[in-house]
Amino acid sequence: MQCIRRQPKRSVSQENLLLEQSRRVAALNGIRLGLKDDKDLKFLLKGSQLLKVKSSSWRKERFYKLQEDCKTIWQESKKMLRSPESQIFSIEDIRDVRSGHKTEGMEKYAKDVPEYRCFSIIFKDQRKNLDLIASSEDDANHWISGLGKIIAHSNSMNQKQKLQHWIHTCLRKADKNKDNKMSLKELKDFLKEVNIEVDDYHAKKIFQHCDKSKTEALEDDEIEEFYKILTERKEIDNIFQMYSDTEGFMSCQNLVRFLYEMQQEEDAVVAAPALIQRYEPNERAKRGNAMTKDGFLMYLLSDEGNIFNSSHRKVYQDMTQPLSHYLVSSSHNTYLMEDQITGPSSTEAYIRALTKGCRCVELDCWDGPNSEPVIYHGYTLTSKILFSDVIKAIKNYAFKTSPYPVIISLENHCSVDQQKVMAQHMTTILQDMLLVAPVDGNKSQFPSPEQLKGKILVKGKKLSRQEDPTNGNNNLEAEDVSDEDEAAEIEDESVKTEVQQKGKSDTLKLAKELSDTVVYCKSVHFEGFDDPSHPRAFYEMSSFSESKALKLAQESGNSFIHHNIRHLSRIYPAGWRTDSSNYNPVDLWNVGCQIVALNFQSAGTEMDVYQGRFQDNGFSGYVLKPEFLRDEQTKFNPKSITEGTWGTKKKLLLKIISGQQLPKVNKSKNSIVDPKVTIEIHGVQQDNNKKQTKVIENNGFNPKWDEEFTFDIEIPALALVRFVVEDFDMSTKNDFIGQYTLPFTSLKQGYRHIHLLTKNGDPYSSSTLFVYINIQDCD
Repeated sequence: MQCIRRQPKRSVSQENLLLEQSRRVAALNGIRLGLKDDKDLKFLLKGSQLLKVKSSSWRKERFYKLQEDCKTIWQESKKMLRSPESQIFSIEDIRDVRSGHKTEGMEKYAKDVPEYRCFSIIFKDQRKNLDLIASSEDDANHWISGLGKIIAHSNSMNQKQKLQHWIHTCLRKADKNKDNKMSLKELKDFLKEVNIEVDDYHAKKIFQHCDKSKTEALEDDEIEEFYKILTERKEIDNIFQMYSDTEGFMSCQNLVRFLYEMQQEEDAVVAAPALIQRYEPNERAKRGNAMTKDGFLMYLLSDEGNIFNSSHRKVYQDMTQPLSHYLVSSSHNTYLMEDQITGPSSTEAYIRALTKGCRCVELDCWDGPNSEPVIYHGYTLTSKILFSDVIKAIKNYAFKTSPYPVIISLENHCSVDQQKVMAQHMTTILQDMLLVAPVDGNKSQFPSPEQLKGKILVKGKKLSRQEDPTNGNNNLEAEDVSDEDEAAEIEDESVKTEVQQKGKSDTLKLAKELSDTVVYCKSVHFEGFDDPSHPRAFYEMSSFSESKALKLAQESGNSFIHHNIRHLSRIYPAGWRTDSSNYNPVDLWNVGCQIVALNFQSAGTEMDVYQGRFQDNGFSGYVLKPEFLRDEQTKFNPKSITEGTWGTKKKLLLKIISGQQLPKVNKSKNSIVDPKVTIEIHGVQQDNNKKQTKVIENNGFNPKWDEEFTFDIEIPALALVRFVVEDFDMSTKNDFIGQYTLPFTSLKQGYRHIHLLTKNGDPYSSSTLFVYINIQDCD
């Protein structure tokens, strides 16, 4: 039997000293966050008992406390053999803190507790919400307000401050005996913590260089010296030296030259003085209208030094064109959190999709108990949620991220009575948000996103006697309409059996009340492209499975483009994607399909590209299609590109220079990443391409590549660029580290930082790539 070595017990004076050091570190981190002497922060650092709520029978008291790094929360656990790491979660992982009964869990299991004592922590990834009850209103307010302040202040820190905070946290973690000194062994542990492998010779060399006092331990100024060596950016120093004087200052005139020559900034003369005022930390340099190396680095790490054009972070496109002229961020089976067969349904899935900019959500509606319609994936074992709860969630979150219209795509399987309940819920809950009549009497074409701001549209079946939904209502009560049942297409044996047993009908009786909620988005079966002599009404729209849509794009690309100038098209994943995997949306955007619905809960290349496309135009969920996909005379066909007005061909010259603070993939102490970068072009077939750097071994902290690549881009308006960083593994599949995707037309030129995103699309706090971009017209 192996003996466990006991740690020597500390004396009372040692404990008090450590406690005082801990308080000092917490106070310093509070100052770094801009929260000096904040009452809420002090309360969180002290911690409190909270009731954790999991179900109607599971409600247990646990102690929660903000750690001294002001970045992580420690939570008490009664589970046996639980690792210390699993008792901690990072504030960076929190998406939202909601007061009251604002989650399904709180709504179901905490209705007996006053709202003012309840709050929920919502995480960025697929982790379950943390529902908590405080012992008093004051305690709840401290937690809600304190966490809110830390999140807001952390987000507003510049990259240099974030880096400093992170490194000092790692230094503290490596200081095992908490003596505020660093031995050679602790220095080596620290380097592993920040994801860099240094051999003993180099570690000792750095240590001896910093150990000016020759005490075999680094402290105070020596640790700061070590920090400077670690965070040195020689590649940026070299650029700075080209434009600075012998005293280490870059004059405003030289900054203008750099912005104009390297960064291709047209307004360099106006931009330069503003950048000095915004990013230069040295007051002497600022007064002399010059920039130091530190200010230059802060500019390059800022939004102005980002690869994504900062002017595209706001709505800049024309939003007054017909709705059919825009790509629309759209979700498939929005209610599902996981797979399509057995996974949970949740209102939380709607909230997540809407806050990610989604503008078209799907509701599969079935008869429920007590005359209340429910939403779930028909014929499957997915759980059920109330239709009314989903409509409430849509009302509360529809316009938090974007003011532009939301489309509710109804797949209706309900009886006439429960359809009437659906219509009543939408009318009473959504009230003025629900569009029930044409905008400004517009009956010949779609209104624009601008005209529909703040409105919710319903897509669904319409009674045939009300052939023109823009012409008001008649007195027909109900009649049979064709049924659209995507759930019945699922390629799963249990589903097929269920469909056969239920004896699926091709028609459905539709209630007039539900029919009346449909104004501009009438669902019809696709019978072929328009006969010019008998054009279909503009408000009729069809849904296509991915395979049917891709076949049309392949065989009739130009006809599909013309169809999509006047009509909306919705695309949904194939029935065999029971694991909620996604298809490539780019081929369907290339023929002008607007509502290309993906499974938002599934991370991967397809979702990365999707979010990359829709971060454009202010993350509004609407992106204007290029002119050649809106022009009624267009001859464009992505499958056979001929000469035309599709934009000038471009040559993309790209240099991957270095990486900074790449996260550890494997959390084990001795695991260091071996990063490599892949650059992908997603667009028309001729433009699709992929190139990759060499592998840098054992360095995720500051890997250097200095590799150049060239790409020819035939149709720039349809191209997206994706940068993927992976941890190379010789024997197994490479592990994903981070990625960033953006439209080619949103690329900024010159020396730029790429701020990497997690697999769920959330930003890392300080993980970046440093690149050089140059775009030229092709001859």
